[in-house]
Amino acid sequence: MPEHEEYKTYIVHIDHSLKPSSFLTHETWHRAILRSLSKSDKEMLLYSYNHVMHGFSARLTPSQASKIRKSPAHIAIHEEKFGKLFTTHSPQFMGLRHSSGLWNASSYGEGVIIGLIDTGVWPESESFNEKGMPPIPTRWKGKCQNSTTNPFPCNRKLIGAQVFMKGNQAAGKSSSPDDSPRDVFGHGTHTSSTAAGNHVPGASQFGYAKGVAQGIAPGAHVAMYKVTSDGFIAESDVLAAMDQAIVDGVDIMSLSIGFEQTPYFQDVIAIASLSAIGKGIAVVCAAGNDGAPYSTHNAAPWITTVGAGTLDRSFTATVTLGNDLIFEGKSEFPERVVVIDTPLYYGKGDSDKALCSNGALKESEVFGKVVICYSNNTSNIFYQAEELARVNAIAGILVTDVDWSRFGIDGLSIPSLILPSSSGALIKKYVTEAAEEARVKFMRFVLTSFGTKPAPQVADFSSRGPDPINPNILKPDIIAPGVQVLAAFPPLIPIEGMGNYGVATDYALLSGTSMAAPHAAGVTALLKAIHPEWSPAAIRSALMTTANTIDNNRTTLTNQYTNLPGTPLDYGAGHINPNKAMDPGLIYDIDWQGYVDFLCGLGYDDAEMRAILRQSQWTCNQDGTDINYPSFVAMFSKNASAPNVKNFTRVVTNVGDDQSVYQATVEATHGMTIKVEPTTLTFTNKYQKKKFVVSVQMDGKAPPVAYGYLKWVDQNSHVVASPVVVLNT
Repeated sequence: MPEHEEYKTYIVHIDHSLKPSSFLTHETWHRAILRSLSKSDKEMLLYSYNHVMHGFSARLTPSQASKIRKSPAHIAIHEEKFGKLFTTHSPQFMGLRHSSGLWNASSYGEGVIIGLIDTGVWPESESFNEKGMPPIPTRWKGKCQNSTTNPFPCNRKLIGAQVFMKGNQAAGKSSSPDDSPRDVFGHGTHTSSTAAGNHVPGASQFGYAKGVAQGIAPGAHVAMYKVTSDGFIAESDVLAAMDQAIVDGVDIMSLSIGFEQTPYFQDVIAIASLSAIGKGIAVVCAAGNDGAPYSTHNAAPWITTVGAGTLDRSFTATVTLGNDLIFEGKSEFPERVVVIDTPLYYGKGDSDKALCSNGALKESEVFGKVVICYSNNTSNIFYQAEELARVNAIAGILVTDVDWSRFGIDGLSIPSLILPSSSGALIKKYVTEAAEEARVKFMRFVLTSFGTKPAPQVADFSSRGPDPINPNILKPDIIAPGVQVLAAFPPLIPIEGMGNYGVATDYALLSGTSMAAPHAAGVTALLKAIHPEWSPAAIRSALMTTANTIDNNRTTLTNQYTNLPGTPLDYGAGHINPNKAMDPGLIYDIDWQGYVDFLCGLGYDDAEMRAILRQSQWTCNQDGTDINYPSFVAMFSKNASAPNVKNFTRVVTNVGDDQSVYQATVEATHGMTIKVEPTTLTFTNKYQKKKFVVSVQMDGKAPPVAYGYLKWVDQNSHVVASPVVVLNT
């Protein structure tokens, strides 16, 4: 080996059928392969994999990796990549109620086990209180990994916790060895809480009502598989965690992490997820926080890919002026500050003072006062708040029409109320007329408002389709609450600063598709509890075909950033609706062969197919990539002669009433025609299957993106809706 060669971590796929009989286990064979490459006693093996893939991860030099490529057992090898994290009232917002519906019917997800691949967990959180939890299922084979220096208590709620960070540490990404599943980063705890945390009495930070931190599936059990402590995520560790989760017996995996988008045969989450799906384990993943077209992550068709939406909840403060005018604005200042009978300051005649520009204000003028800060196109409310804190103002009234709340306004360094310019004009009029007598009678923080409109909106950061790897599959599948969600948080980590001090809390407001995915995982657990016979594809279908595409203004879901109508490329099939998903009427199911046929149509060679299927033989039953998915994407070339036509074949399974008759209805934008044959589906018993063909046609003047819907409607008010998207590239 050349002396200058550096050791790196490689993921190695090998043909397990070639293991010599002299080796009792695949791991001993893997170690022998590695010993043959080096005379050193240096430990090279990180993990052996038996379920998510066949192979191992190891520390190798490039020349050692080249030797492995020459082995007859070699299928594929690549250098490890690193990923990133995709970082309450939400159950009620989604329609979950204690008295009826999915919560009641599923016994809150009792008996279901959710495995979270994340940053660890804070076991003392009230979200993981075992009170009222049933015994741990006998099929559970997992464990609670304890550290000698940091005891870690599991219970009937948090039934398992393990650490997988060898790859992270071997690459020098971890600051110190970490053998505890405890969360010190502040990500895994909240994803656990969101998916299946228990009722938290008295969760009052930011003035929230009791129970808002309650998990979506409070009756389900949780197991944590920690793969990072400081944000760096190694492929080898994620594979090991998912491999162990399969062995342990989880029913659902939830991943709020992602790697660079690559073809499925190189995507470790896609590979591991397909193995999990083959064992009946549903996999739910965050779509990513890139917020742009062609930016979705974790978009393989066997994964439920979740984008983020807003809630109908806002956090507010009020101000009453000396003339008794009252204004309510946005504020996330977390202390119960009350300001009474305080002078009001406005830098009239000085644009820098009016804008609260850096260094513009004088402490002698504003000390102990409430200060108004106006905005121009370049104003930043966080800098304005810092300027107010510098001169010891009591509080700030920040006037801007920019929706800063979408960036998170919980980090303002002084009690601050954000108002639009329409309100600011009235305040300016008052303070100008009252001059030195201008006062604030009353200013109150830490208030919560429900019914905010429009909601839900598609979060501005939520990754959008088309999918960069395969735009023929519409991703994300759905959106779920992911903006300003209250969830468990490690109490040792400051969430923000107050003066010279950091504020720590058991619960914090957090945003990201990392918050949305656990919501969907929790609903998946509820559906699994009530429909244990449903496949992961059936559950995903139920979530998609019953999703909402209309907000609380009764208009199409809009984008948070623009307030303009969105499209299925933004929100997939729509916003998750748990109670409707319980009884979808029809489902689009996909078996193992369906996924094999889909992969066959992608043109992968034998080695690539073996890498993702983990088997050396398979049968291809179709030529194209059409799959029995609950959505449709037709791709046309702008240069093709019109009309452009694409046909899709689908099979639906009746999971509703034995005697059901469904009629097809279609909605299409201008220039788009959707035809269905047959237009009527008649079922005479439950689980009966029916086939139909959808034909999508566009004329020559089609826009780059067009969309519509196919809906199957029966006599019992089932509406089975599928988005139909046309891409003219």
